[in-house]
Amino acid sequence: MPSPTSPTLASSPSFPSTSSLSNTSSLVPSSDPPQNLKPGLANAGYAYICIECTYPVTSLYTPYSNADDRQLGRGVRLTQCPRCKRFADKYVEHDFVVLFVDLVLMKPQVYRHLLFNRLGRADDKFDPSILRLGILLLLFDVYLTWARIEKEAPSSTSISGYTALTQQPIVLQYLFFLLLCLLQTLFSHVLLRLLTTYLLSFPRPNAVSTALLVSSCTKLFPILMVIWDYDVPAAAKSVGWAVVVNNVEALRILLGIGYSGAAALAGVGAAVRAGVGGAVLWYVGMWDGARWGWWMRWMGRDGGGAGQDGSW
Repeated sequence: MPSPTSPTLASSPSFPSTSSLSNTSSLVPSSDPPQNLKPGLANAGYAYICIECTYPVTSLYTPYSNADDRQLGRGVRLTQCPRCKRFADKYVEHDFVVLFVDLVLMKPQVYRHLLFNRLGRADDKFDPSILRLGILLLLFDVYLTWARIEKEAPSSTSISGYTALTQQPIVLQYLFFLLLCLLQTLFSHVLLRLLTTYLLSFPRPNAVSTALLVSSCTKLFPILMVIWDYDVPAAAKSVGWAVVVNNVEALRILLGIGYSGAAALAGVGAAVRAGVGGAVLWYVGMWDGARWGWWMRWMGRDGGGAGQDGSW
């Protein structure tokens, strides 16, 4: 395989030449995952990629003075990609607000910046900021789930288990919804990690969880409910669909697969979340049998896990 023409990359593992990729747009990622995700190449100096064309680069910026302040964009010079001649990673000098807006807009460049250049690690360990983000998203998920069930329960005569739950101390109520959301998240992440490892031979399962968490930032939108009054069930459903769509984009970019494969993986994850949540609510008698009567008939039950008197 011919080596690239750039002299800075000549002594390292070979990559496809620019001429062999001339028929491919510089903004469309290759079908394979970026080379910096493959074991061994990170130690050879390819720790980053160009967020525009996924070409591997050795650095994202070069400090040229003692006043190195990346947050303000001073004291550094952004690296130019040897293939597409654009800045390898323009988000180096952008703040979190810009990153969040571009995440909502599902720009591929911001996903590559976060998954490969900022949060990606050669040892496949979680970045500490991802762990904090996961906890924050879990707490928002608890709020959404609790508010949705609380809004829907008064209009449903079949949810007798919710009456029993409301009679418990507020701490136990919170712990119940926390456990519910935690089980949903764990089951969906574990299944997708297994699928990508054994079906796609992707060697970095923690990177898959990182992609799912980063693309779930739309769950933070319900904080606007503090300012404006929203229809909570409708908002919860909208946020849920937005998370699935963002998961598709993140998995596509991380794994280097097409939209159909990424959509199938995200759909499986969403189905697992819904299945685990429905199973837990059905067991404690909080599943809406009027709305999901076909499911209840298939399970052989029509009222849930609570008795007619509301006891569990």
